[in-house]
Amino acid sequence: MSTATGSSLGVVNPATGQVFTEVPVTTEAELDAAFAAAAAAQPAWGADEEGRKRALRELAVAIPGAAEELTDLLVSETGKPYAAAALEFQSARLWLEWLAEVEIPTEVIADDAAARIELKRRPLGVVAAITPWNFPVSMISVKAGPSLRAGNAVVLKPSPFTPLTSLRIGEIIKQHVPPGVFEVVVGDDDLGEAMVRHPVPRKVSFTGSIGGGKSVAAAAGTDLKRATLELGGNDAAILLDDVDVATIVPAVLARAYFNTGQTCAIPKRIYVPAPIYDEVAEAFVAAAEGYVLGTGREATMGSLSTKPQYERISALVAEALAAGATAATGGNPVPGDGFFFEPTVLTGLDERLPIVAEEQFGPAVPLLPYNSVDDAVRRANDTMYGLTGSVWGTDLDRAQEVSERLECGVSYVNSHGVHRPTLPILGVKWSGLGVEHGMEGLLEHTERHVVFRPVAPIDTAIEK
Repeated sequence: MSTATGSSLGVVNPATGQVFTEVPVTTEAELDAAFAAAAAAQPAWGADEEGRKRALRELAVAIPGAAEELTDLLVSETGKPYAAAALEFQSARLWLEWLAEVEIPTEVIADDAAARIELKRRPLGVVAAITPWNFPVSMISVKAGPSLRAGNAVVLKPSPFTPLTSLRIGEIIKQHVPPGVFEVVVGDDDLGEAMVRHPVPRKVSFTGSIGGGKSVAAAAGTDLKRATLELGGNDAAILLDDVDVATIVPAVLARAYFNTGQTCAIPKRIYVPAPIYDEVAEAFVAAAEGYVLGTGREATMGSLSTKPQYERISALVAEALAAGATAATGGNPVPGDGFFFEPTVLTGLDERLPIVAEEQFGPAVPLLPYNSVDDAVRRANDTMYGLTGSVWGTDLDRAQEVSERLECGVSYVNSHGVHRPTLPILGVKWSGLGVEHGMEGLLEHTERHVVFRPVAPIDTAIEK
């Protein structure tokens, strides 16, 4: 690990581009101590089903209850507008409330004259959770919540760009669980690698880039650790020829610009029927020009959350424009020290450009004309990404039929990127391994255990 005792991490306010505080970086010895405490605390925690439910009920109140205190902090380290920051606390409440009440099932495989066979679920032990910078509050509930409900202890590392809110929420969680059950550590990618390679955790839960996910999978594989990887998406949205342009375009753009475009599961490539392309482009421009930049209570789009992401979006858009694309609106960084970028709509693009072919993760929406639905589906699927996708139209049956042809983990009709505690989210191809959210996501934080109980006092049969 590159970190050393006494080192610290500067936290930048992306709206100003300035460091506004520093936090200590976790040392290798401190990481060992965190995992040791988690391993010691986990058996009792795993055995206390009612205690876990009670703790999650309390956290479903305590974390949203801290919103007034923590929203300023969240805005300062992420560059979100206040309204967007508030959504994170609402999300945490929904997930924690659901987890507090849901029952982890036992499946009866057989119950006959010979034997009763049950498939049970039990905790894995200690889970290493690594979260990204785009949703610090929501990610704690999504990562730590299911693990805690399943009976695991958790050591969580937030992004080095946004550690502050996670540290504060970690303090709140510690007030409601036994010592050692939940620990937060702070550091860069070296610390994350040390967590994955550490002998204590039996599972790694990671949300981040595809490159990061590949590294985690390789490192976890050396110890046969379980891994859930929720990785990037370059989601396609297909507009059908029967769309109500006035209604659907603002809805699509609201999702594409959600969190300043810094979300895995949102429209990032929008396919438009050629006969209505100009009409749709004009509608996108009109909607984009209605966004208000800033972090205040009136703002509807914040800054990019990190300088590397700001520089990446600036470079991708500039490259596209240099190659002949047109910025129907926007297309430029906002002058100043902060990481703001104009709400951008791009037309006339070569589909091989990185702004289309890669996950851009910013407020730049490429509009791509198509001549047939088959053509749109083929082009939407011509990628190694496969997180979510959507189809938009007036005929819902037709839209669903097309959506089911998309090669992605979740396909939406007249929606995109909706997250609910009960809705499983999963990626195919390079967009991830395993499942998050819903019962299937919860069960990813458990290991299977089969119990065979014969009816007779002693089962004398060798084979049946």
